[in-house]
Amino acid sequence: MNIPSQAPLHLLHRVPEGTLATHSREPRGFPYPTALPFALTANHLPVLLVSHLAEHTRNLQADARAGFLVQHAAEGGVLEGQRLTMLGRFAPASPEESGELARRYLHYHPDARRYLELGDFSFWVMSLELMRYISGFGAMGWLSGDELDPLSPLSSEEETSLCEYFNAFPQRPANLRLLGIDRYGCDLLLESARNRFTFDRPKLTSEDLKAALVDCFERQG
Repeated sequence: MNIPSQAPLHLLHRVPEGTLATHSREPRGFPYPTALPFALTANHLPVLLVSHLAEHTRNLQADARAGFLVQHAAEGGVLEGQRLTMLGRFAPASPEESGELARRYLHYHPDARRYLELGDFSFWVMSLELMRYISGFGAMGWLSGDELDPLSPLSSEEETSLCEYFNAFPQRPANLRLLGIDRYGCDLLLESARNRFTFDRPKLTSEDLKAALVDCFERQG
């Protein structure tokens, strides 16, 4: 197994959609895959916004166990790119959690606001048990869920403050948005193209995070 440090985490931040596999209620026993947009918690766990009437939601209500696949295809095709299969359980977010999850989700999927306004949609969050990462020949293997990120996450207040710091940069292009930041990198949107800027090492202090944002801004320019 030869998996680069934080590779699964960075992959999760590079893609906006994944494939959810639930246990079908009817016809009973079959895997039921469906493609869904997702965002991430501060701990990098998938957050889904799902309708109460959807088949996958009803499946999760009957059996919370699920798989979630994300992939980033290379020029040579899907087998040459990165893939991460996550195994765990999904549970509905509590009312106390939903406000923060909505803030994070709408940063990445602003068009989803219309679904929230319908009242039929709610957030479900994955608790991760195992994951299988594949990135070309020899770079693959199983990892436990707690290997995704051993560090304490940024608080909502810290992340908001850093986003405001980035947005205040002089000469920042109007079409460049900072979607989110964590201790390992930041997620950017330039026009409609999403990109992940990875830091050279984890940033443990606000000062280091600000310096990393300056470096990110200069490289984007």
